[in-house]
Amino acid sequence: MPTTRAQRAGASPHGAPAPRASAAVNPLIPSPVAYRVMKGALILKGDPGIAAPPELAPAIRLLAEYWKMNPGTGSQIVFRTDTHAVKQPEGYRMHIHPKQAVITVRDADGAFRAVQTLRQLARTSNGAIQLPACEIEDAPRFPYRGMHLDVSRHFFSVDFVKGFIDSLALYKFNTFHWHLTDDQGWRIEIKKYPRLQSEAAWRNETLIGHKKELPHRFDGKRYGGFYTQEEVRQVVAYAASRGIEVVPEIEMPGHAQAALTAYPHLGCTGGPYQTATFWGVFDDVFCAGKDSTFLFLEEVLEEVLPLFPSQYIHIGGDECPKTRWNACSACKQRMVDENLPDADALQSYFVRRIGKWLNARGRKLIGWDEILEGGLAPGATVMSWRGTEGATAAISQGHRVIMTPEDEYYFDHYTSLYDDEPVAAGGYTTLKEVYAWEPPMPAHIAGIQGQLWSEYLPTEQQALYMLYPRMLALAETAWSPDPGKSWMNFLVRLRQKDPALVPGEIVMRAQTPRPGTIRVSLEGIGKIAYRLDGGPVKIYSAPFDVRKSAVLEAWRADSPSGRKLRRELTVHLGTGAPIRLHQPPNTKYNAAAQTLVNGVWGTHRYNDGQWLGFSARDLDAVVDLGEKKWIRRVGVNILNYHWQRMWESAVFQVLVSADGKNFTQIAETDSFPVNGINAIRLSVAPVEARFVKFIAKHKGVIPPGEYGAGGNSMLLADELIIE
Repeated sequence: MPTTRAQRAGASPHGAPAPRASAAVNPLIPSPVAYRVMKGALILKGDPGIAAPPELAPAIRLLAEYWKMNPGTGSQIVFRTDTHAVKQPEGYRMHIHPKQAVITVRDADGAFRAVQTLRQLARTSNGAIQLPACEIEDAPRFPYRGMHLDVSRHFFSVDFVKGFIDSLALYKFNTFHWHLTDDQGWRIEIKKYPRLQSEAAWRNETLIGHKKELPHRFDGKRYGGFYTQEEVRQVVAYAASRGIEVVPEIEMPGHAQAALTAYPHLGCTGGPYQTATFWGVFDDVFCAGKDSTFLFLEEVLEEVLPLFPSQYIHIGGDECPKTRWNACSACKQRMVDENLPDADALQSYFVRRIGKWLNARGRKLIGWDEILEGGLAPGATVMSWRGTEGATAAISQGHRVIMTPEDEYYFDHYTSLYDDEPVAAGGYTTLKEVYAWEPPMPAHIAGIQGQLWSEYLPTEQQALYMLYPRMLALAETAWSPDPGKSWMNFLVRLRQKDPALVPGEIVMRAQTPRPGTIRVSLEGIGKIAYRLDGGPVKIYSAPFDVRKSAVLEAWRADSPSGRKLRRELTVHLGTGAPIRLHQPPNTKYNAAAQTLVNGVWGTHRYNDGQWLGFSARDLDAVVDLGEKKWIRRVGVNILNYHWQRMWESAVFQVLVSADGKNFTQIAETDSFPVNGINAIRLSVAPVEARFVKFIAKHKGVIPPGEYGAGGNSMLLADELIIE
């Protein structure tokens, strides 16, 4: 695994110089609304005096804790409240000059955010704390700014959780979403149900490697743990002392296999069940037809609510297969009794029933965007993770929305396309992509949140590697006004904070300006060195053309022994040729048609921009070679990841034509044996043709027992090969 954060991924304009700190650049992340540098500095020696009204005492205690001092009784630092001078909740104004710092806030939360600004501004020299003279006006862009941590798949210590909260506070997040239960482990003590601790909190073993790898391998080691209620109280109090609200997530009705292992009568079949040792979505969920299920969940929540004073309680609500419900007599009877048309409506009933129970106790419900299916009771909040459709639907129905997009804000995705990246869930999300993403309908959403799912985070070190510095980019979007965002300025501030946070990886982009040519551009910070097929090393200065197949290696010129980007470039008869699609891709994997012949293969990090995804439609493409050419081999890359609803083609066919109208088939296969990238290469009897048609037929509806059963499979295809 990479050992320094200086090797972390990102991208910037090609050939961009390494960002350098400047005294005129504000050092704060996230960037404030306004920052003005003045001359001099305020020097605090010994125990500086801090004056503040009583209602701000928690924030003052926190500042004293950070600076390891007693507040004193003087007035070197003055906090005051003024709702006329500071209009927005959590807002503050700060005026620091060589004799005094005056901080004006609207509310106690604003004092907490101002304390974090002082914490970032402070420098220690000769035992004294120095604050640069400046004026700051600041307030958050969004009222909700959250980070999520999954402790079910892998368990993290109380100390780690507290450190996580400290980081959230430093970067002005205000919500910690604590994902406490799932199929792979129940992590919170419930005294009324002791088997949740003795059985549901433990699994027999854990998957080794990625779940796409076959055959699956396991470590054979019992794994687990849980937080006692006293530990939960400690964490919640610790967060509150830093102005952070903790929102617990107790998953229902799906992701329940650990709980069912302890109390099998809560499932439709009665078990036996086993706490999951594998990552994925499972058919065994809480039975919606039994009143005992709701009694159990209500009694669990009766113990959860006193531990978490948060207004909102997260109930998950995502990825709940209906296989068991559709076969369960109790669930069928529930649908009859409640006049529900189908199992989707039964899930809506389930969520509404829990939501009403929470409302009666003065709390509100949050769930992932699947809770919209079948209708949702007023007052619920939707976390939109599967794109923008859920957000649009929720807003139209009057629900509070938090954007949690999988492609940009799931930090279990790979940070780069480097071969030596540690195993991650899948996908590919650079620091720059996190920073650049802007939420839709910003005036209508409550805020944004990042997710740290832990299937592939077996250690705290790996969790931090995936979190930093991407969390900081999200923090800036959540807090700072959009017009004030600047990628290069952000990099400067990252370097000021810690040079190791500045991304050091290279990103390659490819175009085909003419047939037979791949134009390569490289992006990164500082000078970039590269070579082709092990040839002479060159310093990158501008895009260059490649006219024959080669292996590109690129690295930071100032780190010749460091990590290297390695990409294969394939020049074949179809590279850069005109291509026409019968129907365009209709999924989020919607690269341009020319991507199919750009000479760069898509990777198993499937959102790398190289794959075209089709749902309920076929890949039907015609490549025009410009003139008749002899063809001896054809091929395609098909991605087969059932765990992402990506299915192999039912059949792949290649046809040729001289005139573009009359085609003759020359190759066909229905064999896609690889659980991953199927690099199909078919030798054919030599044939002369100008037009080559590729057809890959989609697999259709996902069958029962598979992830996403009942929905449309996706066909993901990349490079169309003509040799």
